[in-house]
Amino acid sequence: MSASKTGQQHPIGLYLKVWGLLFVLSALSYSVDYFHFHGLLRWGLILVFMLLKAGLIVAVFMHMAWERLALVCAILLPPLALLVLVGLMASEANYTFITRLLFFR
Repeated sequence: MSASKTGQQHPIGLYLKVWGLLFVLSALSYSVDYFHFHGLLRWGLILVFMLLKAGLIVAVFMHMAWERLALVCAILLPPLALLVLVGLMASEANYTFITRLLFFR
């Protein structure tokens, strides 16, 4: 059997559309700096565009969109759990920092 009969084939148009969408999302993320957004709006937009681009890359180019749900959960849940733990550690560090400022002057 040839390789094209055994493997999963996706239309080239799908990859071109995703590439175009990644280009648009990159242009939008660069426009955040171009239009001089500041503060939480700037970082929020940058993070949203970053997560959208990463999700597209993982879903289409790494073929996660066509995998079983168990495999998707096995690959995506551990990094999400780590992000939650990092967020908890950051909030705890902020609490500790504020406590030290109040009581150890």
